[in-house]
Amino acid sequence: MEGQVEEKMCGKLRATCVVFNSKLRGAFTWDLLKTLVMGQVLSLLICGTAVSCEYLAIAGVQTPMLQSFLNYTLLLLVYTTILCTHKGNRNIFQVLKTKWWKYLLMGLADVEANYTVVMAYRYTTLTSIQLLNCFVVPVLMLLSWFLLKTRYKLLHFIAVTVCLLGVAAMVGADILSGRDQGSTSDVVLGDSLVLISAVLYAVSNICQEFTVKNLSRVEFLGMIGFFGTIISGIQLAALEISAVKEIKWNFHVAMLFVAYVLCMFALYSFMPVVVKRTSATAVNLSLLTAALFSLFCGIFLFHYTFSGLYIMAFLFIMVGFVTFNAIPTYAPQPEPDTVDPSDQEAQSASDRLLPVNGDGVPRNCGLMVVAAL
Repeated sequence: MEGQVEEKMCGKLRATCVVFNSKLRGAFTWDLLKTLVMGQVLSLLICGTAVSCEYLAIAGVQTPMLQSFLNYTLLLLVYTTILCTHKGNRNIFQVLKTKWWKYLLMGLADVEANYTVVMAYRYTTLTSIQLLNCFVVPVLMLLSWFLLKTRYKLLHFIAVTVCLLGVAAMVGADILSGRDQGSTSDVVLGDSLVLISAVLYAVSNICQEFTVKNLSRVEFLGMIGFFGTIISGIQLAALEISAVKEIKWNFHVAMLFVAYVLCMFALYSFMPVVVKRTSATAVNLSLLTAALFSLFCGIFLFHYTFSGLYIMAFLFIMVGFVTFNAIPTYAPQPEPDTVDPSDQEAQSASDRLLPVNGDGVPRNCGLMVVAAL
């Protein structure tokens, strides 16, 4: 009798292992690999902006708003111009007529998120900024849960925890190598600015996710370029005119500006593609490696001290990112007729696996994201 019970238990255990292994093999697909690579391309683009900013700082140039203004202007020239050629409800005039205030608030959140994190470096340390910037991930998950009706599993929270452990290892390596740079003139103010920046980034990214999945990538980038140019232009005129006048222009400085703007333009253009395949939360998890890429470049370019903890941090973040994307989340699908035909990005396997909520939540509930602004 005992032998039969043990045999039944072993049979159930073997069946469970077979099911688990089949699900695991089904999760790690080429789509997941492409998502992983695309996320790291975004991190490399951020690394490019960081390196160019470092060289601009060495050249005595401290004009973050000018750099943002140039990026938004390029988005305006490309995507807002394309939006002007659209017809019907997709035309820029119709978009401005019906949704101008929503995109104005989205542009304001995006511009000020970039500006507040730059201001934070004047008051607090690099370590605090790296740690507190991670606050964007839980805020994104919270906003996705309530506004986009995204439902996470326990494994998703474990994956996020693993990624944050990687960030902790990276910060520890910074401290051990003496890279705890920055000011400590007003740590409370600086840390508060980082948290404000994280919340603003989360608002901007969640709006981006809704827009590119339900409306159009071109519409999002065109409107961000339009309102971002206006808002950053006003702040540039109010805050940085004297700093711009003090720039000693030469070919080297001009090429650094060009490198920065091109990297930022590519980042803004490519990020909606990755967000559409996955989610804003998943993209921000992949962007945690951007600081590591910048550090690896700094080892060769700026003679930073290497630490084995950097490799450990990279592995932790990669494992967490892959785990997060390997398990599909549950969220309402956008209506097919709301997607702009000019947006040709294909949905990933993860998008196709996202079923509609079984509780009768309408598919267009994502409209609450923009309306909540």
